[in-house]
Amino acid sequence: MIEPIKTKEEFNSFISEVQNQVNYRKPLAFGIARVDRGQKNANKILQANFAVVNWNENFGSAAVFIKALQESGIEVDFSGSEFVSTIDDRFVKNALNAFAPFVAEANGNNHKNVQVIKILDEIGDIGRDYTITFLFEDTAPKSVEAVYLKLYALSLRKAKLRSLNLNGAFGILENVAWVGNKPYELEYLREHEIEMKLKGTFPNIESVDKFPRYLQHIIPPEDNIRILDASKVRMGAQLAPGTTVMPGASYINFNAGTLGPVMVEGRISSSAVVGSGSDVGGGASILGVLSGTDGNPISIGQNTLLGANSVTGIPLGDGCIVDAGIAILAGTKVKIAKEELAKIKEANPNATLEEKEYFKGKELAGLNGIHYRQDSTTGEIIAKRSTREVKLNEELH
Repeated sequence: MIEPIKTKEEFNSFISEVQNQVNYRKPLAFGIARVDRGQKNANKILQANFAVVNWNENFGSAAVFIKALQESGIEVDFSGSEFVSTIDDRFVKNALNAFAPFVAEANGNNHKNVQVIKILDEIGDIGRDYTITFLFEDTAPKSVEAVYLKLYALSLRKAKLRSLNLNGAFGILENVAWVGNKPYELEYLREHEIEMKLKGTFPNIESVDKFPRYLQHIIPPEDNIRILDASKVRMGAQLAPGTTVMPGASYINFNAGTLGPVMVEGRISSSAVVGSGSDVGGGASILGVLSGTDGNPISIGQNTLLGANSVTGIPLGDGCIVDAGIAILAGTKVKIAKEELAKIKEANPNATLEEKEYFKGKELAGLNGIHYRQDSTTGEIIAKRSTREVKLNEELH
């Protein structure tokens, strides 16, 4: 049992002693989660709610949690990429004793990990509802908790979009029925369907998916982020300040999002990133890595406009415009007049563009200041130097 630590100096010595253990590793990330288990199979974790996510930070708290586990009879395995364990009342008491010098001042934004332990102590008899997760490496996740910890890191902007290994995440998460914030095993609902319908207890199922919605887990970090329909943003999406997500045809997938104020009325597919000041028009689609981009994630530059119902399958630079209703894909044949090509080269001095009339979309990928249009008489896709500055309404963002 950890004896109550009296001073902050003693606490620092305690942390050093723990971190000097043989084979000890500082975790990349860690956190305590309340987990939802299967109604039919209690060994199945359906989702994990992390109250506090530590990402490349708070290594002293990590040491406290590791020692509290060890003193509770749990051997922490540092050899793998992640470690997950249930916690009990002994763990809480040990951690509380270690955090003793900070308990009185733990409130608001101060000492959030201490606040977690204080609240767990108040709850008492925590049983199997809580687990602790340590990530030692950013490799493919092996547990539901590890997947959720990474999704939290993305949505809380603690990790950059497209920077984390989420390989295999879909295979780890269960496909469940979401009733508010509570997930239900589908097999459990099938088995109890007759009873629930006759007794009037059949739940109001909002969706069936492996991923929850962003707002089921995340409070937007700033007041100027607007999401007008909760179903339009998936957990693991990342929204920068000033982002507005309108209802209708809008959607932001996990590991995708915005880097600044952006108007979203179209679809931002998985791994797509949209730059500050851009406008994704109604029904416009930015293709994801599994939907026609040859596996290459798409970035949209700053102050770029995607017209209504347009489709973008190549990266776009700053100040571009894609007219409504047209598709710019890697293989799209794009005609550029000689005088317009000269202007595009001037806007992109580092680009290598041949002197020719027709280009494939992929040859123009990432270039700035291009306006993609369709010739209404010939049907050809043409490109010109964009002369229009795209500006968002500051009052709306």
